[in-house]
Amino acid sequence: MLKIKLLRAENVLFFAAEELKKYLRMMMPRCGEIGITFEPGATDGFRLGLLEDFGIPSEAADPVLDDVIHVDTQEEGGILAGSNLRSVLFAVYRFLRLNGCRWLYPGIDGEHIPMQDIAPQKYHKLADHRFRGFCNEGTESQQSMMETIDFYPKLEMNVYMLEFDIPYVYYQRYYEHEFNPTRPAEPVSYNQVLQWKRQCEAEIAKRCLQFHDMGHGWTAEPFGLLSRNGWKQEEDPVLTPEQQEALALTKGVRKFHKGIALNTNVCMSNPKVRATMIRSIVAHAEAYSHVDFLHVWLADGKRNHCECPECQIMRPSDWYLVLMNELDAVLTEKGLPTRIVFIAYVDTMFAPEHITVNNPQRFSLLYAPITRKYTSSITEDTVVPEPSEYIRNAWPIPESAEANLAHLKQWQKTWTGPVFCYEYHFWRRQCRDVALMYMSRRIYEDILGLKYMGVDGIVEDGSQRHHFPNGFAVYIFAEALMNRDCDYDAVMEDYFRHAYGDAWKEVKDYLHTVSEVFDYGWMAGEKRLAPQYSVYYDPARAERLQQVAALAEKARSIAAAHPVMPTRPQAVSMRLLQLHAEYIEGFAACMTEKALGNNEKAVALFEDFCASFGRHEVEIDRYYDHEMAMATLKIDVNRVKPLYDTF
Repeated sequence: MLKIKLLRAENVLFFAAEELKKYLRMMMPRCGEIGITFEPGATDGFRLGLLEDFGIPSEAADPVLDDVIHVDTQEEGGILAGSNLRSVLFAVYRFLRLNGCRWLYPGIDGEHIPMQDIAPQKYHKLADHRFRGFCNEGTESQQSMMETIDFYPKLEMNVYMLEFDIPYVYYQRYYEHEFNPTRPAEPVSYNQVLQWKRQCEAEIAKRCLQFHDMGHGWTAEPFGLLSRNGWKQEEDPVLTPEQQEALALTKGVRKFHKGIALNTNVCMSNPKVRATMIRSIVAHAEAYSHVDFLHVWLADGKRNHCECPECQIMRPSDWYLVLMNELDAVLTEKGLPTRIVFIAYVDTMFAPEHITVNNPQRFSLLYAPITRKYTSSITEDTVVPEPSEYIRNAWPIPESAEANLAHLKQWQKTWTGPVFCYEYHFWRRQCRDVALMYMSRRIYEDILGLKYMGVDGIVEDGSQRHHFPNGFAVYIFAEALMNRDCDYDAVMEDYFRHAYGDAWKEVKDYLHTVSEVFDYGWMAGEKRLAPQYSVYYDPARAERLQQVAALAEKARSIAAAHPVMPTRPQAVSMRLLQLHAEYIEGFAACMTEKALGNNEKAVALFEDFCASFGRHEVEIDRYYDHEMAMATLKIDVNRVKPLYDTF
């Protein structure tokens, strides 16, 4: 009888043991019961513990944050260890992957568990990047959140971030079904979402993932202004004198930026304003000691920093670091070890000129190049240009990866502490690559470029439902962050073989062709013929999109030729492929009219497509974010300006 023995009485290890037991019994259904015991001195069976419990050296610079995975097993036992409790769970999943298990999608239907005896395995790896994970965005159901929190660690991702004190806006978008007239609205309350956030936190803790909390909202909530409604405009909001005094002075008035509290900055030079923010941040840190990294960002809008004489003495980044230093002093006085993340984002992408961080040990810098184009990646041969000039509330947008990197390099002249990236591959960008093959490659190449940037990983902002037509994009994201030397083509073949069986190459070729026909660069509005035209006007593109009809039939024929698949993930993959044919047809119809300059017709076709494809949402919503896809397409069919002018 197989045995699992824990060298430490830790909740995470008990969870890891239960996971190991479950999948071993699925692999070997006739193996009988598998016992789990706590035996600190065990020398047989599958032994789960920290590296130090087995006398194994660790390469981790910080054993709490850095993941080292160690597997050394025989047929009936061996060592499954890690540099921290989370890494032991990863060791269990890596051992199972080495024995043929795959997790291709969130949920039970995404599990490929072979029925075979286990074989001896050896594996030892320090993760190549400290930060590997996701932040909630897009539209989310609680079911999808539970499944992704369970799914990500199976791919050895170690970070889960929950943005906002109450992330109501993301749930509201899902449950009100704005873009699906076939589904009646199911409004949820603030309290329901708050309960769900706490449930998410419990599941994150069960797996010992790094929990990153908050982000935007600190320029609103401390002053009694709601950020939980997200980017909804308020008409003529009633402000108290104290609230109005706190807001940034722009164009001679203190008011919401474009009517949105969340997007409005504050008067950073005002010590009362900073003190109010600090009280709120410290209270959060005291109440929620389970937070591993507390993100303290400014407003989400750009070019609306305070223009009062005192604020103009320094750049927003300088005043931001004044706030960070004052926050650190209060946290230190109270004996709170809270890790704080500050962000280089829009206005604060421009590095400070006068102020530096007093206590770097507490802080990490988050590099968030939201304005970058996704048509190039950083390489060892990248020539970094001079950073663009900072002009208060009128600075030029850095559009290329290289132009954004120029600003990070300015930050790194004085900031030598940890830096990780907040990226947007799985935000609206993924919706503009309808087959996700272009974006999958871009993700991989962006990860390869991290070491040339001095950046230690990525947390992705975007939908948690990014598996349509399949989940290869997130699969390569996780694998490359863990092992930057992984072979892209080999990982792709492995994923596609498990997802599509003997049809894997045919499907891969189909999806590559779809990505090429739609052309991400054109879909992102970066191939404009001339300034007087819409960004999509290009009659030759309309002709090219005529290929989509034949491609859709190709997808349907592949699915029809495989009505019964050996595994459940393969059955799911074929069904998604079948529906993808309908998706690209509707998408192409809209964009063909945009290419011809028929904007009104494109809008009408979008409305039809939105409702028509929405009838599939319930069936595939754990894989596909209908609201995000349709909201993005709506922006595009109505757009005439370049993408980066509209942010």
